[in-house]
Amino acid sequence: MAETCTDRLDALLNHFPVRARLFHSGALCGVTDFSTAGEGAGQMHLVKAGSMDVSRAGYPTLHVDVPSLLLYARPTVRRFVTDAERGADLACAELHFEGGAANPIVAALPEIVCLPLASIEGADQVLALLFDEAFGTHCGRRAVVDRLFEVVLIQVLRHLMETNQIRGGMLAGLSHPKLRKALVAMHEQPGDVWSLEELAKVAGMSRSVFAGTFRSAVGCTPGTYLQSWRIQLAMQALRQGQSLKMVAVDVGYGSEAALSRAFKAQCGQTPREWRQIQGRGRS
Repeated sequence: MAETCTDRLDALLNHFPVRARLFHSGALCGVTDFSTAGEGAGQMHLVKAGSMDVSRAGYPTLHVDVPSLLLYARPTVRRFVTDAERGADLACAELHFEGGAANPIVAALPEIVCLPLASIEGADQVLALLFDEAFGTHCGRRAVVDRLFEVVLIQVLRHLMETNQIRGGMLAGLSHPKLRKALVAMHEQPGDVWSLEELAKVAGMSRSVFAGTFRSAVGCTPGTYLQSWRIQLAMQALRQGQSLKMVAVDVGYGSEAALSRAFKAQCGQTPREWRQIQGRGRS
């Protein structure tokens, strides 16, 4: 089972890696407000001990009274309220998703993931080491904790897929025992010519059943998903300075003109226009 999960995530994490950075370890007492993080950044909070209420505008207050994980894939304004004297012990990290809001993992995750730590299968030893490092004084602890937060994120993604807790979108498709085969094929080989028939064959389903099941689970047609994935890869490559001609071939469009048409249909801009805007935003 673990090997299958890793396969489902390999291409995603290779193309769109996530980097964690510890920003707090220790007690939080009383009221703590979290403003929006940097662009494209989320946050993960690991509650080691204590209880707290989590509130954000427009949503019911969430009460946490067991060791838990709180994951915010997107910048979210919220308030943590703990006992003013006893407080709660937390280790917190900022998550930087490659590509920012365009990262498909960000788009696939709900606004908040709240899980008891005991429910995350196979995470006991990693969490124990993370807390030991985060609350200790070992040399190099921050570098170790950062990497461990990244491992925990992968374990959370596995957990969400294995327990079918995502309703709709890419992770829901990757949770499906047959659809995931087609999704992984698109992720790993975006430059191939993927007809509906070929994708259905990979999934081991008939053409009509595959098309209907894909739309129901993922929320769009296979063709629409493939185009979106290719454009996300194209954006990533353009950010890295690759030539438009090379990007077009790598993501399956064959020519700059074909990529430009698909890119504009998806984003409302040509690749060159999009890259110019990105360049101004970084300057």
